Amino acid sequence: MKHFAISMILLLYAFKVSAQIDTTSYPAELKELKALIHQPLRLDCNDFIAVGPKGDISFSFRQWKAVQAKEKLVFKSVQPVPGNEYIRIYDGKMAVVNFLIDVKLLVDGRDVNIKVRRLEVYHKGAEGWCRVAGQGTEVDENLFPIESEDHPGN
Repeated sequence: MKHFAISMILLLYAFKVSAQIDTTSYPAELKELKALIHQPLRLDCNDFIAVGPKGDISFSFRQWKAVQAKEKLVFKSVQPVPGNEYIRIYDGKMAVVNFLIDVKLLVDGRDVNIKVRRLEVYHKGAEGWCRVAGQGTEVDENLFPIESEDHPGN
């Protein structure tokens, strides 16, 4: 029984350590990526893939825009919500970025305001950072209220 208790304590400690988000490694890259997600346009890699809110897949920004036009959807504005960015960098060349955006749309002639949680993957090459993949999910604020508290990674 004593060995079981020790094993459980070690397992819980290992889980706690692995669940941490590293917010201090690669400070220059963190700064670059944080600035990048606040720009209106992002540079996509040649092998970029996007998954839309209905599960549709686009292999370029042009394809993604065509899907939006088909749905009679026009982006009026997209603004990141400060304090809701989580950036994890791996080996200084790959990054997983999760952030919240406030989106104002025109859908089939009517105004729609939503919050969207973005998950994007970036790669750093000779020319700098480019986006490899991205997906957005609308946040149901009735089920998951957006809080203004500080989060890890900010």
